Amino acid sequence: MRACVQRVSEASVSVDGSVTGSCGRGFLVLLGVGPNDDEQAARRLWEKIFRLRVFDDRDGKMNLSLAQVDGEVLVVSQFTLYADCRRGNRPSFTDAAPPELGERLYNHFLELAANDVRHVGHGVFGADMQVSLVNDGPITIWLDTDELSRPRR
Repeated sequence: MRACVQRVSEASVSVDGSVTGSCGRGFLVLLGVGPNDDEQAARRLWEKIFRLRVFDDRDGKMNLSLAQVDGEVLVVSQFTLYADCRRGNRPSFTDAAPPELGERLYNHFLELAANDVRHVGHGVFGADMQVSLVNDGPITIWLDTDELSRPRR
């Protein structure tokens, strides 16, 4: 699984002009699912995101996690995180999970987040969505479960 995690002061997602999900201070998570991902990958990714210490403490140092700031989350499915742009100018998306697997693991990820966070907003899987956000910092972090499982150098 892949996630683009943005620390936000607010974010929302709309489908056909109607807001389907939003969050205040916390994270906007753009979530992509690969064909070999499973529930364990979703759990590993969520736990990493939930524990990221990227919120400022009283001294202005990024030292606090989502839980410590009572943050919120907005999760938006994003199969394009698996774009392969190595050849030509039109990305290939064959490295993304099939829709059935992608939707199942997206929903599982939402359940994991809802167990830990008081407010979890979300988009509509497979829909054409418009995302608005105020990136706080800006702080943007790329996570990939394949990289998370590798040992550090």
